Amino acid sequence: MFFTRKTLTAVAAGAAVSAAVAGCGANSSASPTAAAGGQKSPGHTVTIGVLYDATGPGASANKTTTEGVKAGTQYAARNGYTVKYVLADTETSPATALSAAQKLVTQDHVTAVIAQSGLTFAAASYLTAHHVPVIGSSADGPEWETATNMFAVMGALHVSKVSTTFGQFFKSKGVTSLGTLGYGIAPQSAASAKASAESARAAGLKVGYVNAQFPLGSTDVGPVTLAMKDAAVDGVTSATAPNTSFALITALRQQGVGLKAALLPDGYGGDLLDAGPGAANAAQDVYFALGYEPVEMGTAATRQFAADLRATGTTGAPTYAEYNAYTSIGLLVRGLADAGGTPDPATLTTALSKVHDWDALGLFGGRRLDINDRETLIGGVDNCTWITQFKGTTFHLVPGADPICGTAVNGVTVS
Repeated sequence: MFFTRKTLTAVAAGAAVSAAVAGCGANSSASPTAAAGGQKSPGHTVTIGVLYDATGPGASANKTTTEGVKAGTQYAARNGYTVKYVLADTETSPATALSAAQKLVTQDHVTAVIAQSGLTFAAASYLTAHHVPVIGSSADGPEWETATNMFAVMGALHVSKVSTTFGQFFKSKGVTSLGTLGYGIAPQSAASAKASAESARAAGLKVGYVNAQFPLGSTDVGPVTLAMKDAAVDGVTSATAPNTSFALITALRQQGVGLKAALLPDGYGGDLLDAGPGAANAAQDVYFALGYEPVEMGTAATRQFAADLRATGTTGAPTYAEYNAYTSIGLLVRGLADAGGTPDPATLTTALSKVHDWDALGLFGGRRLDINDRETLIGGVDNCTWITQFKGTTFHLVPGADPICGTAVNGVTVS
């Protein structure tokens, strides 16, 4: 299936959002959603904050969060909830992430926060201390494992633990020596780089190079490239934003490194197609992991997701941030429905604490996970990932990896 991408300048009637910069790195935006057909949805209204990396190095992975939120409000409206939201840009800065969260609580009085940021950890303690339920992606730090007010749509992933999933995949592609890269400032990124290496070892592969201390958002990959070349790596994975990952793959190819497989956790869909021809060239034959069904599968769940994106003005291939934001609104609605009555932070937190059968609005392909399991989750639902490969201008499903699922590697952890 072929996808191009164009974000419309005007969004669907009843779902338009006005955004204005409003201090503390936060954008103020509040808009009632509309039900299908332009009818205002009945039922309860809730105001949430959206903490995300709209600018700075983290923006290449997370700036499209707003499109996923807008699409999620369509789902909310169908279920009788009007969701208003306030945008808060972290600017990919720990200090700004904290001040943005403080504004959401003290000035905007949000009921909950949707978090899609590499720096959520900088605001987590404050949000926990103020008893604000947080829903979102657990890709930034270990606070999702320990804070009982935080609920991850992919589960509280223990990247310090290791599953066989990625090692299995690289072995299936003939890789013999793996190189990995992660950001030093982002705990989950650093641990993911190390865990991928251990997964490769468990599959019997050599680990040629591991760097878990790379500067956040940097594209100065020259020294890393030469080190990987010297280590004779023929497979690479990078737990970094797409701009870093694409720079690394391009540099490796320019140095004549023959990669049998490059697998990235970010960059699928619109993240790549919006980045211009340079990124598309760098991504040729690259594999992309996704914790949800890719839209190329054409399932009922992916078709509904795409329809909700289109209804709010976004067409083409979705991004990983859009998936996470959309399902975050879905989980919010699940909590609101289970809580009943007028939503408030305390009742919402209690309701979310009882969710043990989350299916990501069907995007887990019929699988379910316990979002309150803070001890055993490693690689998402059933340690599964869906993998596509980019060729030409198209993402293709990969046979045997739609999804590929693994098991825990017992007795192996990373710091």
